[in-house]
Amino acid sequence: MLIAILLILMIYLYLIKPAGKKRKDKMKPFEEVYLTHRGFFNNIDIPENSLPAFAKTVRNGLGTELDVQLTTDNRLVVFHDQNLKRMCGVDKKLTDCSYEELQQYRLLDTEEKIPLLEEVLKLLKPDTPLIIEIKPEGDAIRTCEETVKMMKDRSNLYVMESFHPGVVYYLKKHHPEIIRGQLAYDMFADKENTDTFLTRFICTNLLGNCMTRPDFVAYDVNSKHNLSFLLCSKLFKAECVAWTVKNEDDLAYARKYYQQVIFDTFVPSDISERD
Repeated sequence: MLIAILLILMIYLYLIKPAGKKRKDKMKPFEEVYLTHRGFFNNIDIPENSLPAFAKTVRNGLGTELDVQLTTDNRLVVFHDQNLKRMCGVDKKLTDCSYEELQQYRLLDTEEKIPLLEEVLKLLKPDTPLIIEIKPEGDAIRTCEETVKMMKDRSNLYVMESFHPGVVYYLKKHHPEIIRGQLAYDMFADKENTDTFLTRFICTNLLGNCMTRPDFVAYDVNSKHNLSFLLCSKLFKAECVAWTVKNEDDLAYARKYYQQVIFDTFVPSDISERD
């Protein structure tokens, strides 16, 4: 019985083990600043994932995270939701739209449009730490490949991540030079999640790490008690990114288990915010 338990434990640890520590030094610039979530937004006059949100990030000397999706005419746009309804008031999937069609919509009744990734990259400074999230909507692998092509000849300081283990594996296999991260959270606590039990179990507990061997783990700060995450953080000393910190209590906790912090909704007390 003891041997069986030890064997199961060894298999479990093998499955969740992230990549080694050899590339952790490349993440140091991301540890030295806070990262804004979808830009430095307030969703009033500065919408999330908008050019003003990223401009404010730059003015404040911060890093940022953003979301990338692919339109029907192969344009990379920066937008979070699968559906346009929350941000644009239109009940339609973004991946069913062309870029030209998206130009008629505005973000949260402002004058801001959904930006192209290339527009955001031009706005950011070369040394602005940037986390690019490849959304699982649509053809995620193709979105990943198009993003890799766009970033190839650019000087931006960036890493890439995704909830989709297949995307992270694709980066490992085809573009190992890119620092890659596995996004995760407690899918069982998400009442809107429609994935199978097996998918939720594997993704929540980082069991796909054996396939992807991510350079960092980006784990929901509200799912912070997950055993697999804690083992990645403390046993394997993995590079860990906290998303999304929304108050000082979560920030204090994040500093114990994470090297990087993505925030929104509030401004950390040690930041002197510039408009």
